[in-house]
Amino acid sequence: MARGASRRSYEVEAASDAAPGTVFGLLEDAPGWKAWAGPTVRWSAWEPGRGEGRPGGIGWVRLLGTRLVHSREEIVAHEPGRMLAYEVRAGFPVRNYRAQVTLEPSGPGTRIRWSGGFEPLVPFTGGLMLAFTRRLIGSYARRLAAAAAQTGHPADTRR
Repeated sequence: MARGASRRSYEVEAASDAAPGTVFGLLEDAPGWKAWAGPTVRWSAWEPGRGEGRPGGIGWVRLLGTRLVHSREEIVAHEPGRMLAYEVRAGFPVRNYRAQVTLEPSGPGTRIRWSGGFEPLVPFTGGLMLAFTRRLIGSYARRLAAAAAQTGHPADTRR
């Protein structure tokens, strides 16, 4: 099978009453994920000794999951208040996983579009992995939207 022939893609959306800067602040804060991401993220941190500049920028690697089972995700694009992209480096049974979270102003709030794709690591599991991933990422998008709206903070104008 040709490389990429089994690639699976997803896109989910959510809406938040919070401004894009507020949503982005939660999204880029790896240690804070455990407060809003739900039961699959009981532990979240930046990998020590990775990345340059401020935490959350390009090259930083976040660890999300539990202390025993977690994914390593490298930030590969970072546009404050607008877009964050990452690639899974370990901990998820797929290859070439890349996702992008795009934030767009929508009235006083934000439209969150989370899209990504991957190649299944285990043959014949693509459909199952896609369904699981779409559901998981959909829950993250909805939880992010709700958490940002609950912060009650206006958009951070420094972002």
